[in-house]
Amino acid sequence: MTAPIVKIRNLKKSYRRKSVVDIEQLDIQPGRILGFIGPNGAGKTTTIRCLLGLARFQGELEILGKNPYKDRQELLRDISFIADTAVLPKWITSRQLLDYLEKVHPNFNRHKAEGFLAHTDIAPNAKVSSLSKGMTTQLHLALVISIDAKLLLLDEPTLGLDIIYRQKFYEQLLNDFFDETRTVLITTHQVEEIETILTDIVFINRGKIALNLPIDDIGQHYSEVVVAPQDIELARSLKPINERKNLGDTIMLFENQNPRDLEQLGTLHTPSLSNLFVAKFASNYQSLGT
Repeated sequence: MTAPIVKIRNLKKSYRRKSVVDIEQLDIQPGRILGFIGPNGAGKTTTIRCLLGLARFQGELEILGKNPYKDRQELLRDISFIADTAVLPKWITSRQLLDYLEKVHPNFNRHKAEGFLAHTDIAPNAKVSSLSKGMTTQLHLALVISIDAKLLLLDEPTLGLDIIYRQKFYEQLLNDFFDETRTVLITTHQVEEIETILTDIVFINRGKIALNLPIDDIGQHYSEVVVAPQDIELARSLKPINERKNLGDTIMLFENQNPRDLEQLGTLHTPSLSNLFVAKFASNYQSLGT
């Protein structure tokens, strides 16, 4: 079996004695696109900080067999990162950024970056200060995907972008970076936008993993039923993990229930990732009211 690109065992991180991350076990294999999803404050960004070697941690965390905190300088040759809070210097031009990376990063492919930017409206002499948020994200993506990295970490990479830029971002990610030797980890609140590109999903809540499945296996564990009106009470007796109304229909989501039993209650289908997220984490938002 291929060694995981990321290996986590008993990873713990606390701030002011409050546990923020407590992941017992997680392996991420090469050639996968993993959605790392959770409510606000779930521990997503802190986990990424540990992966980048930006935070001390307890437990075992390896990327390509190395400790990201102790071997950070060496690992940064094989890791790329985009965050919504990432900042490029306002005074620098697109060409100057390519010049800089060409000098400082041994795995940067300038020709690839220039080819990517040729399909955008970003001129070589354009300063970052003159670019829209969407164009700045495109520039950042051009730099990152032109590094021959084994692992790409994306922390809310399209937050604040309009739908066209968001779609372009993920299309370019798939076409210009991802292959069977590279791994992508994405955190985002726009779950429905990444569902079709993911190979695996991890839900994290209060620092702990609440779900870890290949996308193709969701239907083996979770089922959604549009329940016939006469069978609502019978369906509730099977203890769905979520119930909602949609245009007058009652829809219930079940975990590890026999599909044959559920078929008797109404129309059966595999839940979307966003509906599964809501079912798992609705209690986190009860205090907000309806």
